[in-house]
Amino acid sequence: MNLKRIKRAIISVSDKSNLKIILPILKKFKIEIISSGGTFRKIRNLNYDCVEVSNYTGFSEMLDGRVKTLHPKIHAGILNIRGNKRHQQDLKKQNILNIDLVIIDLYPFEKQLKKKIKFQKIIEYIDIGGPALLRAAAKNFNDVAVISNIADYSQLAKELKIKKGSTSIKFRKFMSAKAFDLTAYYDSVISNWLNNELNIKFPEKKTVYGKLIENLRYGENPHQQGSLYKTTDNLNLKKIYGKNLSYNNYNDIYAALSILESLKKNEGTVIIKHTNPCGVSIEKNQIRSFKHALMCDPVSAYGGVVAINSAISKKLALELNKIFFEVIVSRGFKKDALKILKKKKNIRLIDCSKFCLTNKKHYLFLGNSFLVQDSDNIFLNKKLKIVTKKKPTIGQLTKLRFAFNICKFVKSNAIVLVNNKSTIGIGAGQPSRLDSCKIATNKALQFIPEKIINSVAASDAFFPFTDGIEELIKVGVSAIIQPGGSINDNKVIAAANKASIAMIFTGTRHFKH
Repeated sequence: MNLKRIKRAIISVSDKSNLKIILPILKKFKIEIISSGGTFRKIRNLNYDCVEVSNYTGFSEMLDGRVKTLHPKIHAGILNIRGNKRHQQDLKKQNILNIDLVIIDLYPFEKQLKKKIKFQKIIEYIDIGGPALLRAAAKNFNDVAVISNIADYSQLAKELKIKKGSTSIKFRKFMSAKAFDLTAYYDSVISNWLNNELNIKFPEKKTVYGKLIENLRYGENPHQQGSLYKTTDNLNLKKIYGKNLSYNNYNDIYAALSILESLKKNEGTVIIKHTNPCGVSIEKNQIRSFKHALMCDPVSAYGGVVAINSAISKKLALELNKIFFEVIVSRGFKKDALKILKKKKNIRLIDCSKFCLTNKKHYLFLGNSFLVQDSDNIFLNKKLKIVTKKKPTIGQLTKLRFAFNICKFVKSNAIVLVNNKSTIGIGAGQPSRLDSCKIATNKALQFIPEKIINSVAASDAFFPFTDGIEELIKVGVSAIIQPGGSINDNKVIAAANKASIAMIFTGTRHFKH
């Protein structure tokens, strides 16, 4: 078990609210306390004995508090190997005592970032002494215990009580890992902040950091473990009702919200299945919007995620309850709507009123490596190029813009058919663009054939051959929007002209693999 008796501790914390949890147990086992600044005063105010760091080291704080604990008497007391004769001789020569327990939290740098204060003031919240103490104690876990989180005070108290003033190697090693987790996270936040300040998108060394929000029941499949982490930004999703969200739930919710954020405020419905939209409508009327989104693919919608860009009304709740959805996401819920929706078994209700997309980077892990890129935030270039003899009408332009926006969120190869303010057919994730065209048109013909005539189509990338647009033309598509850029563009344009339909080139591709 390799028990180590605690005789002396150093405590220096920003959050002093829970000191009362550990101070009685330290007193019980006659553990001497060294501290500084506000922590020293707090401990004394709670009527516990404490030695001030400056008195212990014989060296006063300096540089406005920048240097307090950075002293050999502190760090040598922590870092020495107890069983090393040379180390012990060094300590004896310098009259340095062992420090067996380090309790530290760090200056709240993250909180200051949210306050948008001046650069130089934020700098002063970069902790130096704290991480140094944590790293020293964590390195020497064979002899020293380290506590880096206020949430672990009760665990420390329990350990000391059971082990009668000592700590086990298992406990010290576990707390060491947590301390290194914290210092790595802390430094990552700072480095990412500085890189953002300098507009350095791809630094030589890149860290990905996060705080655990919850452990999920499992990952994408039951045999995979999964957890949810957050960066400096909160997720800003509030579960109103239902069982815990799964890995797939979160994935689908994010896909739905990504589309929702691209629509006008308080307008639209998005239905997601396996991260792909299977129906989107921007009708202003809540009921019409939901019904039209559902009509696009009512079969795929079963068991999916539906997101509403406004507070759900009683009438909409009644409609939603006719279909099985895993998750319902909305910008709020009316009281009478909640009563109705809660009658449904196995439903999860999520309030996304405070949700806001803040991601600037997209990561893809490839074994021991990872890819990083800017998020695809471009909608449409201002200059759209009409490449056909027939020009799109104003009404067609509105539909084409909507279709191309939705196309951005569909797995490639992607084809989106739109009529009026709703999708009527979506072809996603096919190796062949022709196959995606066939899927989109077949969906439309299957569920709402009456709307396919004079519909418009969007493609996330260029058409390599004429077969794709020919498939769209033959069912009644009247206008197409696509990036262009194929060596066969002239042939594709010629086919559009032959059919007397309008075609627009955007010059912007939206692959989503």
